[in-house]
This record gives sequence, structure tokens and C-alpha cells, in this order.
Amino acid sequence: MNEVAAKAAVPANSAHPRRKRLLLVVLALFAITGLSYWVYWLTVGRYIETTDDAYVAGNVVQITPQVGGTAVEIGVDETQFVRAGELLVQLDRADTRAALQADEAKLAQSVREIRNLFIRTSELQASVTAHEVDLAKAQSDLSRREKLADSGAISSEDVQHAREAVRRARAALDGIREQLAGNRALIGGTTVASHPRVQNAAAKLRSSYLDYQRTVIASPVSGFVAKRTIQLGQRVAPGAPLMAIVPLTEVWVDANFKEGQLKHIRPGQPVTLTADANDFRYHGTVQGLAAGTGAAFALLPAQNATGNWIKVVQRLPVRIALDPKELAAHPLRIGLSMEVRVDVHHTTGSNALRQVDTHPQYRTAVYAHLENDVDALINKIIAQNDTASPLVASRTASSGTLAANSAP
Repeated sequence: MNEVAAKAAVPANSAHPRRKRLLLVVLALFAITGLSYWVYWLTVGRYIETTDDAYVAGNVVQITPQVGGTAVEIGVDETQFVRAGELLVQLDRADTRAALQADEAKLAQSVREIRNLFIRTSELQASVTAHEVDLAKAQSDLSRREKLADSGAISSEDVQHAREAVRRARAALDGIREQLAGNRALIGGTTVASHPRVQNAAAKLRSSYLDYQRTVIASPVSGFVAKRTIQLGQRVAPGAPLMAIVPLTEVWVDANFKEGQLKHIRPGQPVTLTADANDFRYHGTVQGLAAGTGAAFALLPAQNATGNWIKVVQRLPVRIALDPKELAAHPLRIGLSMEVRVDVHHTTGSNALRQVDTHPQYRTAVYAHLENDVDALINKIIAQNDTASPLVASRTASSGTLAANSAP
């Protein structure tokens, strides 16, 4: 029996060292794994803030008409790319064209009326000179008759008639001088082009011209067409949304980090992003932190001061600018999900301070030519209607000089 027990104990004693070695190997693996993770966390992990609550955002340019009208042409459709300045929608121009032609005629009429005022001033000035000559002649006749009356050569009745002629000449001169003063008051210190009546007509023409040009709705930016609602024959009112233009070359990422993750995040830190849509690894930088959490700007913000309160960890949007070259090669769409890793090795600076850029962030020159075109049209109409013969032109120039000299 002792021999049998001894033989049975030999395998048990030999298995014990094997289990011990296996346990030591497992413990060593756990120790190496823990040490590796500790080293990784110490050198890399603690300097990385990650979140998968991040989405692509961008500008959505709403296209709305500035004037009402009926759509007669639609130049683009959903998902198409359009360049800045290209036609989006053409509205019917019949009404705006009629209004433009009426205001062009009013401006031409105003120019002719004001030009006649300048000509009338020249005529009145000449008339004043003629009446002054008449008054001088009447006074000379009266003086001669008074001398002859003393010698009895003429009757007192002739002298009385000469005195009445002097009074009539003086009254006529005073009346024409009043007319000249009134005419000068209408044009004093102005030219035909700068006269208030002409300027008022030009302002009305400018308004109708802009309304006429705004029946052509052009794209203010380059981008893709989205949310098109306009249809042919549809009557639209000013401000009604027609479609949206999304410039996908100017998108960014809004990453929503928890409150505890914001401690070391600063503008300018490098960011690595991965898109769920294409698995491409993008690179960017932290552009800035939002002014408030999503709950603070919600339509119905939380009222934590009433009732039972349970703390909810808030998230703050952090804007991340993407590399334009990578974005051009691998375009993103607004609303796509992203995984974000922010490298927070460098924590210099403050979240509250950001350099203010006084230059415009966005600008379009699509509408800049409208003002130049309407000014050229106004100047052309004024030049065409402010014409006169050389004699009248010289009189007009001299009357303008007199009016300017007599202006206060």
C-alpha cells in the first residue's frame, strides 16, 4: 500500500511546479501590461482628450429674393455645384422694367426742368439790365422836363407824366429783381446734376434699377445646392427661402467635450479627426471654445433652481478648423460624425482670451457692380438731357456763377 501511495504522489508533486510557473507567467503578463499602460498614460494618454460626440458643421447660405416676382427660370437643382455669381433663379421682369422706364423718364424731365431754371435765371438777369436802362432813361427825361417846367416851356402835366413813368420803371425793375432773387433761391449753390430735385429723381431711379437687377438671383458664394423649394411659376415674396448654398470647402467640426475635459484644451492645439463616412484621418487645430453649453442656448433652458435637482455633466462645443488641402481631397458633408483626439501637451494661453480679427471673415463681391452700373446710367441720362446751344450754355454758366456768388 505504501508503494502505491508513493507512486500516486509523484505526478501530483510534479504538477505543482507547472501551475506555479503558469501563474507566474500570467502575473508577469499582467504586470507588463499594466506597466506598459502606465508608461503610455504617463507619456501620451494623459495629454490626449477624446470624444466621439463631434459633428461636421458649416455655413448654410439661405437664398432669399430681395424683390417679389414670379419664377420664370431656375438655373440649378439639388446636389449641383454652383459658382459665385451664377444664376440661381430668374424672376419675371415686366413690372420692374415698367417702373424703371417710368423713373428714367422722370429723371430726364427733372433735368430739363432744372436746366430751364438756369436758363430762366439768365433771361431774368438780362431783363434786369434792360429795366435798369429804362429807369435811367425815365429819370433823365424827368430831370429835363423839370428844368423846362421852371422856364415855362412845358406844362406841369408833362412833368407829372414823366414822374409816373419813373415810378413805373422803378416798380418794374423791383418786380423783375424779385423774380431773379426767387429763381436764384431755387438754384443757388447747385448745378443741374446736384440740384435736389434731380437728386430725388436719381434716387428713385436707383431704387427701381436695383429692383430690376435683383430679379436675377445669383449665388453669393460657391457651393452645393441644397433644400431647393422654388418651382417654376411660383410667386415669391421678398425674404421667402428659395434654396440653400453650402460651401463645403469652409466646413469645420464642433466637438462636444465634457466639462472635465476642458481643463487643458486651448486654441491652437493640434487635433486628429477620423470620419465615420470614409475612415480618413484628418488633421486640424482648435479654433476656439463656444461661449456656452448647448443647454444654455436651448429654446427651453433647464431650470435647476426649482424642484429636485440632479447634476448632469454638461458638454461645451469646441470648434476645430480642418486642413483645407485634406478637405479638398476628401470632402465632408454637414452633419457627419467624427471622432476627435486633441493633443493637450501645450496648455499655454487662456480659453477666455482670443485675438480679435478686425477683417471680415466672409465676403462676397457678387452684388458690388450694381451700384456702379446704376451710377453710370444716371450720369448718362443727365448728360443726354442737360444739353443746350452754345449761347444758352454760356448764359447758363454765367447764371450758375451768379447764383453761387449770391448764395449765403
